[in-house]
Amino acid sequence: MAEHVRSSTVESVLCGLEGHLPQAYGEAAMVQANILVVDDEPDLLELVHYTLTRVGYHVACVRSGEGALIQIQSQLPDLLVLDVMLPGMDGLELCQRLKKDPQTAVLPILMLTARGEDADVVAGLELGADDYLTKPFSPRVLLARIKAVLRRNRTTAQGDTEVIVHGALVMHPGRHEACVADHLVPLTPMEFRILYLLAQRPGWVFSRYQIVDGARGDDAGVTERSVDVHIAALRRKLGPYSHALETVRGVGYRLRGVT
Repeated sequence: MAEHVRSSTVESVLCGLEGHLPQAYGEAAMVQANILVVDDEPDLLELVHYTLTRVGYHVACVRSGEGALIQIQSQLPDLLVLDVMLPGMDGLELCQRLKKDPQTAVLPILMLTARGEDADVVAGLELGADDYLTKPFSPRVLLARIKAVLRRNRTTAQGDTEVIVHGALVMHPGRHEACVADHLVPLTPMEFRILYLLAQRPGWVFSRYQIVDGARGDDAGVTERSVDVHIAALRRKLGPYSHALETVRGVGYRLRGVT
């Protein structure tokens, strides 16, 4: 991407960033994460490309959902930054296809949307997106969100390794597998973290805030409403065992016996 071809708006933002990116933003980039950015706006692609490469990420950019699929098949990225409004295959359809494929189901996805209505945000989260960011956004906020998503997924991979056996439910964080009655349950990274959190203390009631804090971290851009979305998705996937995820009115959620 040629850095000398910039609109005046993008140029002004980039100049404002020069020399002012905190060192902390580069911590996640130190692992040289590969990030794929999908957006049909050339100026925005250039801005995001510059912002991310400036702190050390390896960045590839495409302008369509179809192009993203080809790129992902060639090399699976560590994170996908995905615009919702795309020509042809839109971001929601692409997200759905990736989450249904076992090879890409655990790919972290940060969705970009020009529409901040609750319904649009919920739609993305229901399909398995890890986070969302509403346009227009600050490059600094984008960096913080990307860092948070990468850190959470790295923590999942390297952190808790204790296998949990709770009745018919078996969770293996090292393999990112959840089985109920010997049947594998396909979970997104966020769904897995929430269920693992509840399974660590069966019968204990977690408030929505505690779930957000325990599964995502304080620096994640998420509302308590999204917790309800993830719980609903978990219940659908648990099928006949959905009754084990109980709602405690006015308090939160708990995991009862999975038998």
